[in-house]
Amino acid sequence: MNAVLRNMIVSAVLLGLFAVIAAALLAWTHEATAPRIAENQRQAVLRQLHALVPPASHDNDLFTDVTHVRAPRALGSDEPLPVYRARRGGRPVALVLTAIAPDGYNGTIRLLVAVRHDGTLLGVRVVDHRETPGLGDAIDERKSDWILGFAGKSLADPPPEQWRVKRDGGVFDQFTGATITPRAVVAAVRRALEYFQHHRDELFAAPAVTEDSAHP
Repeated sequence: MNAVLRNMIVSAVLLGLFAVIAAALLAWTHEATAPRIAENQRQAVLRQLHALVPPASHDNDLFTDVTHVRAPRALGSDEPLPVYRARRGGRPVALVLTAIAPDGYNGTIRLLVAVRHDGTLLGVRVVDHRETPGLGDAIDERKSDWILGFAGKSLADPPPEQWRVKRDGGVFDQFTGATITPRAVVAAVRRALEYFQHHRDELFAAPAVTEDSAHP
């Protein structure tokens, strides 16, 4: 065996060893950090939910008392979306629906829509969007208080035909230079309320599921 061939074999073996060691380190790092990442994600979701449904109003774990539904026309997505249930003493208190406004100015807008058992909105939050900074991003609570105006509303107040922005004959404010974004959010919240109205009892009765089992 000449020196060149021997060096090539040694280099290949060393590279292989480095690859095995690197893969082992990555696997170990993933195993070590996965529980912490999962807990951080859980706490982030709970903060969003508790901003809408205060912890004092329920005694169950919102994060685990969750079901998933496919309702493309009502909730805006072909994928299963989580519905979180709040209960106190086993009795239903509120639902937090995940709803998608598919027709935002720059794409989809993901919402959490919290509804009391009586059909009154506890509140709405935008959890993901790509709307234009300085215009459409006023739907974000960190940018303006516009989204807080949904609290206390229902399909009876205002009636369904007035669930529009003022430019379209409704009661909700639009933004200067950006009507499409609030129009999309108002329509998505109205559809979520209608879905709640027709499916409230079955949503509370549905068995709890995990994220993994929601995606066959």
